Formats: sequence, C-alpha cells, structure tokens
Amino acid sequence: MLNKSGHIKCLIDHIHETHPLNSSEEIEMSKIVRVKELRKKEFLIKPGDYSNYMNFISTGCLRAFYIDKNGQEHTLQLGIENWWVNDLFSYIKNVPSKMYVQAMEDAVIVQIPKNELERLYKEVPVFSNFFREKIQSAYVALQERTIENMSRDAIEKYLAFRKQYRNIEQRIPQYIIASYLGITPEFLSFLRKKHAKDLS
Repeated sequence: MLNKSGHIKCLIDHIHETHPLNSSEEIEMSKIVRVKELRKKEFLIKPGDYSNYMNFISTGCLRAFYIDKNGQEHTLQLGIENWWVNDLFSYIKNVPSKMYVQAMEDAVIVQIPKNELERLYKEVPVFSNFFREKIQSAYVALQERTIENMSRDAIEKYLAFRKQYRNIEQRIPQYIIASYLGITPEFLSFLRKKHAKDLS
C-alpha cells in the first residue's frame, strides 16, 4: 500500500505524461496538495458543498451523480486510477454543488486546493497549461456524451461505455452502469443477454 508521498508521486507521474516537470516544479506541487482517504460509499462532495479542489484519483473508483425531484439517480461521471473527478461547475463558478461524488471502493484522492493552484498558474506556466487542457478535455467529453445520448440507441451507448471504461465495469454495480446510460438495470440485463456474442 502506498504512503502519502507515494500517492503524491502518482499525481506527479500523471502530469509528467504530458507536461514534464523539473524538480522545483515537482516540489511546488508536492507542497500544496493534500491526500484524502475515502471509505467505500463515503462522499467526497455533497449538494451544498463548494468544490474547492481539483481531485486526482490515486487509487479506487468514484462516481459523480445527482438525484432528481423524483428521487431518481443520474450518474454523470465515473473515475478510476489516474482519472480526475469533480463538480467543475461548482469549482469554476464558486457556487454550491448540486451533485454527489461518492467512492465506489475504498479510495485515495490527491487534492489540489483551488487558491493554491490559481497561484501556481501565475508562477509556474506548466501547471496552467496542464489544467487548461484537462478542463478543455472535460468539456469536449461532456459535449460528446450529450450528442451520443441523443443519437445512439441503448446498445450503441453500452458498447461505447465498455470501450471508454474498459477496466471499470467489473468494479461497480450494474444499476450504476444503467444510471450512466440512462436506462433501467432490467433493460441493461436484457441488452447484455441479447447481445452476449457481441460482448464476448
């Protein structure tokens, strides 16, 4: 099991993949982050909270979802190791969250405080470039998912889900996958049985 410095190294290695850091930049990042442990089903964010951190998943699996006025859950985002999870609307607009972000397994999150990150944007350009690209990618992914939900049928959405989230399907309950796809668990089970050959 990793210690605190090991989890921070996971974040730094992740940044290095696209934006190499020198030793002083690594030290600057290490100074400002905090490591947060979550137990299975524990919440990282709840409605009414302010999202004041960028959240990097070092270990574990999380989901972001909201509950509509009828009590129905709608899963918006899933994340595993080396992914990011957040309520970006709350983070960017500085307004209370309307979402839940919950651990599906025991998890360790490396958190970067917003105020410290804003300072680094000005002092260390590599971090500004890295996170600008991350936020742009998140926007593109949201747009693609919106178009996908309007233009694809259920089995096409499920096949796209399996392609995007190759290593996650066995780690979360079927009802959460159904919630992400916008269908019932019963219909998802039907699809999996009907298209078993295509899914093997």
